[in-house]
Formats: sequence, C-alpha cells, structure tokens
Amino acid sequence: MFGPAAAAFAAAAGFLALVGLLPWLTRTDPALTILRARYADRPPTPDVLAAIRADTGLDGGPGPVLGGWLSGLARGDLGTSWVSGEPVLPTVSAALGVSLTLMAGALLVALALAAALAARTLRLGARRELRRARAGAAAAVLAALPEFVFAAVLATVFAVQLGWFPPLGWTGPVSVVLPALAMGLPAGALLGRLLDDALPAALAEPWARTAAAYGIPPRRVARHALRRCLPALLPQLGLVAAGLTGGAVAVEKLFAVPGLGGTALTAALALDLPVLQACVLALVLLGLAAAGAVRAGRRALLGAALTDRALPALRRPRLPAGPGLRITAYALGALLAAGVIAGLLRDPLYVDTAARLADPSWAHPLGTDALGRDVLARLGHGAGRTVLTAVVLAVVTLAAGLLAGLLPRLTGGLTAVANAVPPVVAGLLVASVAGPGAAGAALAVAATGWAPLAAHTAALYEQERAATHLAGATALGAGTRHRLRRHLLPGVLPPVIRHAAVRVPALALALASLGFLGLGAPPPAADWGRMLAENMPYAERAPWAVLAPSAALVLLGVLAVVLTALADGASAVGGEAADGAPAGPRRGGPLNRGGLLGRGGHPLRSRGPLRSRGLLGRGGLLGRGGLLGRGAASLRGGPLRSPGPARAEGAGR
Repeated sequence: MFGPAAAAFAAAAGFLALVGLLPWLTRTDPALTILRARYADRPPTPDVLAAIRADTGLDGGPGPVLGGWLSGLARGDLGTSWVSGEPVLPTVSAALGVSLTLMAGALLVALALAAALAARTLRLGARRELRRARAGAAAAVLAALPEFVFAAVLATVFAVQLGWFPPLGWTGPVSVVLPALAMGLPAGALLGRLLDDALPAALAEPWARTAAAYGIPPRRVARHALRRCLPALLPQLGLVAAGLTGGAVAVEKLFAVPGLGGTALTAALALDLPVLQACVLALVLLGLAAAGAVRAGRRALLGAALTDRALPALRRPRLPAGPGLRITAYALGALLAAGVIAGLLRDPLYVDTAARLADPSWAHPLGTDALGRDVLARLGHGAGRTVLTAVVLAVVTLAAGLLAGLLPRLTGGLTAVANAVPPVVAGLLVASVAGPGAAGAALAVAATGWAPLAAHTAALYEQERAATHLAGATALGAGTRHRLRRHLLPGVLPPVIRHAAVRVPALALALASLGFLGLGAPPPAADWGRMLAENMPYAERAPWAVLAPSAALVLLGVLAVVLTALADGASAVGGEAADGAPAGPRRGGPLNRGGLLGRGGHPLRSRGPLRSRGLLGRGGLLGRGGLLGRGAASLRGGPLRSPGPARAEGAGR
C-alpha cells in the first residue's frame, strides 16, 4: 500500500532528481560554469570544454551525473564542488550546524513571542471573561514586516550604534542573537496568531465550563486549554523549524552568516550542482524528520482519544466584533486607498536626477528613491501588482492546501518536502522551465506556499474525524458527502481561511525576493517588494524609501486579519456565547436545522417515526408528533409529553 512513508520518499526522490537536472533545464553548459569558476584565464574553446566534461563525467549527460552522485551518496561521499573544487561534505556540514544553531535560537524567540501574544486570550478565556473577537493586530504587524527589515533595524541599532553585538560574521554565541531575533519575530507572530485563534474554541468546550463551575483554578484550565490546542499547531511549529533552517536567506546574507540557506542560494545561482544537491538533501531530510517528530508529538498529546474517536469538536464561540474593530477596518481601508489613489495620479517612471534620495516634501510627499523616482507614485502603481497578485496567490494556495490536507496519506511527505525547499530554489527551477517573469515567480511561490495550509488542514481534519458527533452521524446512516459538508468542513475551513489571510503579506514578500533576483517582473515595474529590495542599501540615509513599502505591507496584513475577524464575528455561532451561556448551533453543523438533530436531518430521511424532520426535530423520534413528543398517541398526557425534556419543537429547532 502507498502509505505516508512511501509518499514522502517518492516526493524527496523526485525533487532531488529535478534539482539534478537544473543545469540542463536552464540550457546552461555546466562545463562553462566550471571553466569560469576554476580556470578564468583559459578561453572557452571546444577542446577545453570537452576536457572539463570528460574530467567531471558531464559528457554522458544528466543520467550518469545523477547516478554517480547517488552512488557516492551511498558511500557517504557528496562529491566535489564544481566551483571551488573542494569536497562538498565539510562545507555543507558546517553550514548545517550554523543553521541548526540559528534555528534553535529563532525558535526560542518565536515561542516566547507566541506565548506573549496569546496570553491575554488565554487569561480571559480561563476566567470565562472573553467577550469580544480579537483581530490580533500586533501579530499581523510583526508577521507582515519583512525579515530583512527586522534584520536591518536590529543591526543598525544594536550592532552599529550601540555596539552590543557584532554586525557581521559568525564568531560565537553572541553572533546568534540578532539573526535569531530577526528570524524569530515574524515566525512567532504567525504562531501566536494561530494560537490566539484556536484558544477560544478550546475554552468553550464543555469540559472548560464544567471546570469553571466546579471552581477549578483558571491556571489549570489554561494549561489544559493549551494542551488541547497544541496538536493542531504542532505541524506549523515543525514547518516553521524547517523553514527557518533553509529559508532565512536574506538574514544570513545581511549578517554574513554561513548558513545552509545562503549556501544553497549561492550554489543555485552559480549552478554548482553538487553543493546545491547536498544542501537540498539536508533540508529535505530535516523537513521529513520534523514531520515525523510532529506526528509522534501529536499522537502523544491526543492519546487514546484519537484512536477511540472520542475528541470533542473544536468550534469557535460566538464572539461578536466590537465597534472598535469596525472603525479600525474602515480607517485602515481608507488610509490604504488614499495612498494608492494619490500615487496613481503621479508618474512612477519619471526620474529627477537632481532629487535623488530627497526628503519628503510637498513635491514628493514620501520622498524619492535612489534614482530620483517618486516613492508615492511607485507605491500607488505597485499596489495593483502586489496586492492583487498576493490575494490571488492566497486563494490558490488555500485551495491547494485544502485539497492536499484532505488527503494526508498521499500528500504528507510532499508537504514536508515542499516546505523544506527554499523559495529561491523553487523560483530557479520554475524559471528554468517557464522562463523568468511575473507568471513564473507567482508559480514558484504557489508551488511552496500551499504547504503550511495543507499541514494545518490535515491536523484539523484528523481531529474532526475523531470527533464524537461524526461517529454518531455515521451510526445513523450519514453518507460521506453529508459528513464532509455538515461535520468535517465546518470545523476545518474557518481556521484555515484565517490562516491564509495572515499569509497574504508573506506571499507578496516572496514574490518580491524572486523579483530582486531577476526571476520576477523585470524593472522598472513598480512593486512594493522590489521597492524594499532596491532601497535597502540606502535605508540609513533615506529611511522613507524603505518605510513606505513596509508600512503598506503592514497595512495590508492588518487589514486582512481585521476583515477576517469581522467576517468571523458576524458568522461564528455555536459553542458558547459571549456571556458564557450555550449559544445556538452553527448553521449547517451537526445540531442545527438541516443537520443531524435538526429539521430535515439527512441520515433519518424516512417517513416513519424517524422521518424527515430529524432525530429530535418536529416530527422526529422525540419531537412533536413523534414517539415521545406532543401528539404521540401512546404517551399523550404522560410524564414525557411536551413540555418536558423532549419539547414539542425538538432539540434541533
């Protein structure tokens, strides 16, 4: 049977084979790459290139090269670098050690920040005082800011001005602090937002209400609520750990840290195939190891409740959005629209060489960039390209993540591999096939951006399948389509959609990084990410050129989560109301009109005592006209007639 292990092995082998074909996919002669790197003084004559191919085994084509690399891998030999001529294993091992150290430090920062961001919700929920929906604006701000902006600010303040930490290089434990902060803050903001989003559902479950009624201390309730939320969030933690190891290319470059991500990028740009293959192999193995550890941790936390299908269904309580949230949405939307409209009225391509890096003024409200172009104009004209592309990618990755997450046995390994691949390497592979351009960059981002959403979907789907109400629906005859539409998707879709909204700015930044490397839209196209990349070298002299696109990305991220919170507060029902009383069931869920216990319950659609009004609805087994309700001839006037425990309107009405 094609199980998860076989799927993971097939995905890893397929991707490694694709990486091995990179020089031939790009239609670049590997011998010419080796000649330029090792023998710059020799002319690229056919005889010289033929000699290099014969010496390195390239004359046989990609098949023998890949086969030779695999045979060497079986002996523990990763080959020799095409560029430096040095053995690959020591270089990649040293880079992996640096990246693992950075990853550990960044994870500590991320976990501390996630705990701080979710502390208020946890405290209020444990005390039964959670009344309003929270947008998580602080988490959205931190998640929307680019890592290299964090890194630049930290390096300027703490390394250059205060001199507390070394600005460059890898000299010991003190070198870990600034890169770990730059990498851990955005990751912690994402984890904190997801934890803050999951806590209300856990704290609204019956056990939490029972614990409060019995006077159990809020601290113990909070501890159990965290344990209840962790199984769904552990896959994200594993993906973050693997992503921090190979995806922090910008931070490694800024601080001159010899990590695995920077080594892979350098090898990919130079087409140094042995080094690139070794880096990708290390990242893939790390991703698969993280996925295995996450799977074991989930099983340990859920225990027998997962195998016995005894989990309660996670449903967010009714938390209405307050007026402040609506005002915030209107203000952010108006501010973003005003900036875009004002920029659209200006020419983004006009160059004023006499006003390069000019301060903000009436002529240039946001100043000019290094070429003398108006920042406001480029901000407005880049909004359509940045925002619309990011939103379309969010929808595409959401759909792909949902489909992949609903088939975890087939796609679990592919998810771990896709997350472990640095987006830059994916961009190079896509560009080699489709050519550089905006469409190729978007395809590369979509090729890896679905993995976190798929992992989140798979975790929630596994828990929903083990819920008790699903077992009840199955026992009563509900079909696969009914269970999926009425029971499974209502518990999976809302949190995954909110997760996708948080990732909108990250998708825009991923597009920008590929564009800066020449794999996206060519210059002088206006794009917020390209504006950041082009003006980062002048951040200290002209900070407005960097602050303007950064602020626009922050506004986009906060607006996305605020609108999602408003929509969720308007539609979220079920679980527990804001005052702590049980709320009405979720429309379309297992207990509502049209559900298992409501009017029109599908599993019991017959004409007898279990007829089409549902098990407990009007005309059902316990409702009006049913066996125990008002109008039942056998028990009319008896102790169980309406009004009573089985009321005339039925439990589901």
